[in-house]
Amino acid sequence: MALTPLNALHGFLAVARHRGFAPAASMLGVSPSALSQAVRQLEERLGVTLLTRTSRSVALTDAGRRLLENAGPAIDQALDALKTASAQPGEVTGRVRLSVPSIAIPIVIAPLLPRFHARHPKVEVEVRVEDRFVDIVAEELDAGIRLSESIERDMVQVRLFESCRFVVVAAPAYLARRGTPETPKDLLSHDCICIRSTTTGGLYQWELERGQQTWRIPVRGPIVTNDGALMLEMAEAGMGLMYAFEPTLAEQLRRGTLKVVLEPFAPVVPGLFLYFPSRAQVSPALRAFVDIAREAAAERKLPTPRDAAVPAGPRKPRKR
Repeated sequence: MALTPLNALHGFLAVARHRGFAPAASMLGVSPSALSQAVRQLEERLGVTLLTRTSRSVALTDAGRRLLENAGPAIDQALDALKTASAQPGEVTGRVRLSVPSIAIPIVIAPLLPRFHARHPKVEVEVRVEDRFVDIVAEELDAGIRLSESIERDMVQVRLFESCRFVVVAAPAYLARRGTPETPKDLLSHDCICIRSTTTGGLYQWELERGQQTWRIPVRGPIVTNDGALMLEMAEAGMGLMYAFEPTLAEQLRRGTLKVVLEPFAPVVPGLFLYFPSRAQVSPALRAFVDIAREAAAERKLPTPRDAAVPAGPRKPRKR
């Protein structure tokens, strides 16, 4: 059989990983139609269908999944080798692929990326923003950032952000109109901005605690969404109470456009951590990212354990 064009194979891998032609084409710098044609030609050459296409999405066939699993790592190594060949001695090249929740963007990722790029300009960082639970090994990612309660015990963890609270907040106008809840059960009689879980598809029950007692409140209200920016705008507009990670509300709390309620019941979580499967599998690019992330955490005067996993005690999942 004639040699399979590597460009077409690279294009297929991009489509498979991004679950669509448009995002893959944007990443590769080609048009979706050109990429679709290249993948079709690859399918014709191989004599198998690699992707099932619909008007809204693409899905891997069994043959496509086998090709992704078998060829993906080899192509990645080849591309990294090409970058390394052109690098200066001691220069770090390659790619770091991260899965990051939306709450980490303003407080961790946005401050960290410019510093990392200034130090390692030839390393490409791909950030997938997603609030669902992600198997970074199965999805061929290098690392993730999550609350520690969402990380498997066998992962190496590096602390990025200190212990923080999840809080219930509201605009002063809402509190003047509807009053201030005093106990978790009071939430049942208030308008709440409800969270649609991207993991389960159900409505997220707000978690509160005081001492050893915990509550999971099935709140209801006029708005249901999974978008944090919309929740914030609607809360400031006085549409209802909002449940959120306190550091992401720092500016609104400072300005007074939002106020914390039920403060004695705000649950504390251990913080945000960068995690990855094993030090033995860490690429030079990921090691450089870990080092700078640890450096930034040290400047915040946070504990930054050396290469050791943070113990993960029993805790309830915070499924968002």
